[in-house]
Amino acid sequence: MDARVKPAHDDRMNRRVLGALAGLIIMAALIAAPFGLKPYGIYILTLWAVTTIAAIGLNLTLGYAGQVSLAQGAFVGIGAYAAALLTTHGWPLGSAYVVAAIACFAIGWLLGYPALRVQHHYLAFVTLAFATLAYLVFRNEEWITGGIYGISNIPRPNLFGYLLRSPRDFYYFCLANLAIVSLAAWWLIHSPWGRAFVALRENPLRALSLGVDTRRYTLMAFALGAGLGGISGVLYAPLVQYIDPTPFSLLLSLNLLLMVIVGGSGYFFGPFVGAIIAVLLPEWLQAASKYYLFYYAAFVMLLLIVSPSGIIGFFEKCFTATRKAEPPPAPAPEVKVA
Repeated sequence: MDARVKPAHDDRMNRRVLGALAGLIIMAALIAAPFGLKPYGIYILTLWAVTTIAAIGLNLTLGYAGQVSLAQGAFVGIGAYAAALLTTHGWPLGSAYVVAAIACFAIGWLLGYPALRVQHHYLAFVTLAFATLAYLVFRNEEWITGGIYGISNIPRPNLFGYLLRSPRDFYYFCLANLAIVSLAAWWLIHSPWGRAFVALRENPLRALSLGVDTRRYTLMAFALGAGLGGISGVLYAPLVQYIDPTPFSLLLSLNLLLMVIVGGSGYFFGPFVGAIIAVLLPEWLQAASKYYLFYYAAFVMLLLIVSPSGIIGFFEKCFTATRKAEPPPAPAPEVKVA
């Protein structure tokens, strides 16, 4: 192997090994965490797992495919209302999975068509208009959504005849969903689809010249991200057991966008870290000080000033700088043949 290629290959292998080890350590910590928490702490941790699924979907759309979307909160709302309407009428939660995933995938595919014509802030305005439309439907169409009165008494799901009534049981159910979604996203990112998404993000014209069907992958990026948003909503409804239009306003879409950008847009672990900052950090700061909102806003602004690529990007730059600072290996001694 070429001497210049071998260090890069070793670097990629080291990153994969470190990523796998970090994933195992984090998973072990998440499994053990509920045993040291009260019910409210378990609820916040479950909310983190549910929100991370939606952030993973937005990271596929924005971070990997480079398509700006302010409509992810609307897809979470569609999934939540699908779960609420079906489960309160006696349907199992699995049926809500199917309905929400198919509906959000189809709507996301249609929403991707404007991305074929407009880009950047123009596309943001298009998705913003859809998010506003969805919120107005949730709020005003009382015959199906309950309007401002919402839908209550949403049951917890049954898993093979076992009712997930306790906070700990439902947390593990959501954590298992997060693990499945994470594995699927990992496979997708490292598949030819993921490489096509990255090519679409970096340079659409070059990707098109290399034979990438930019039209199809643009629509697929929106559809997959929307589908994961719907799955997140399906889990959110039985978590809170009551939904109304308020949680699915534009604020949720902006919060999900914050998670992706702060965690690290285009990095696999970015949504996980970003959800910690957006969901868990405010709770920790609230317990520490009454000025927690000021500290939280100052932390986010300082982070984005220091590292626009997010927390994961900051640590990657530090790791790269450390590797560059290491002295190069000494050349092998020449062996002279008499």
